[in-house]
Amino acid sequence: MTTSSTAHRRRFLRFLAASPLFAEAWAQQTWPVITSAKDAVDVMDFEEAARKVLPPAHWGYMASGVDDDFTQKMNREGFKRFQLRPRRLVDGSKPDLKTEIFGVTWETPIFLCPVGGQRMFHPDGEIAVARAARAKKTTQILSTATSTAVEDVAHALGSPLWYQLYMPNRWEGTEKLVRRVEEAGCPVVAWTVDELQGRNMETAERFRRLDTRDCVSCHATARGGRAPADMPMFKGIPGGMNPATATWDYVDRLKKLTKMKLLLKGLDTREDARLAREHGVDGIIVSNHGGRSTETGRSTIEALGEVVDAAGSQIPVLVDGGFRHGTDVYKALALGARGVGIGRPYVWGLSAFGQEGVERVLDILHAELGLIMRQCGTPTIAQITRASVMAADSRL
Repeated sequence: MTTSSTAHRRRFLRFLAASPLFAEAWAQQTWPVITSAKDAVDVMDFEEAARKVLPPAHWGYMASGVDDDFTQKMNREGFKRFQLRPRRLVDGSKPDLKTEIFGVTWETPIFLCPVGGQRMFHPDGEIAVARAARAKKTTQILSTATSTAVEDVAHALGSPLWYQLYMPNRWEGTEKLVRRVEEAGCPVVAWTVDELQGRNMETAERFRRLDTRDCVSCHATARGGRAPADMPMFKGIPGGMNPATATWDYVDRLKKLTKMKLLLKGLDTREDARLAREHGVDGIIVSNHGGRSTETGRSTIEALGEVVDAAGSQIPVLVDGGFRHGTDVYKALALGARGVGIGRPYVWGLSAFGQEGVERVLDILHAELGLIMRQCGTPTIAQITRASVMAADSRL
């Protein structure tokens, strides 16, 4: 090839690289669907693998938000509004992900969020997730909408299991359910309060209608789940769940009812965080149910800071909603979260590969978090502070 033709070729390649059309084509590049958990490069690799194996109704129930799924999308967009401020020349040879919550040392600040009906994603359901959590020394929160009884999941986990509460409509049902959870050895109960007035799961309903199977038994309504009477934790508890009449008085009653630590899950404003503190709540989970409760258009990472500030230093604040990378987790820790929950990523792993998939998701996130901690000069969780991040518009 002549010198002239080589120069022309280089100019042409530079032109292609600078072309918006080339950039768009590269952005739309799709990679082969993974066929083994070990082939995953990041947790997003599990999404398409899960979609490939799940029937439409089950995929739609897990993947959808509410209304037009805007808040669900914003949970991811919110992370772009915070930037990292790495410090250099710090010994990062031994990153330590340990943290402490309620006097218990966690090996990692990442925990597994409650997700209902996990046997719709894999035959081993919550048991496979518990075994993965046990293998990776990770805290698991079990949903009231579990497809496996709390006693069996606690046995598989082999360590204290946290429990997420959907409150029965009748108080005597709440008493019965809470006593059962206590007897199963759960030290913490997290009452979900962001679905008390219902929700509008349009996307889930559309996927349900695409399903050619007889889904009436497990997807009787657009809500996307089974009736409470059919759930293992609601046996002998009639009357449904999520009382629309619930107020802060219910928090006081729940505090008196149980010796378990009480968290409120679903708060995202400073006003409610202050009320939670005043009513003696032991902790808060900043959550919008993965964009599945109210179409606020606001991400949990953006709500986190004001909740942490209002809750004060004595109340641990945890967060979930859209976490897909170690950098996402790092930003939440910098803004004051004590723990960070994942939901869909581990369900994708469960759907495609069972226990092995859940373990691989956790391995990836732990590795990514450890890496960004080293890169930012904060090799321990305690060293990650508000000084580690800044708002993209410089107003933190």
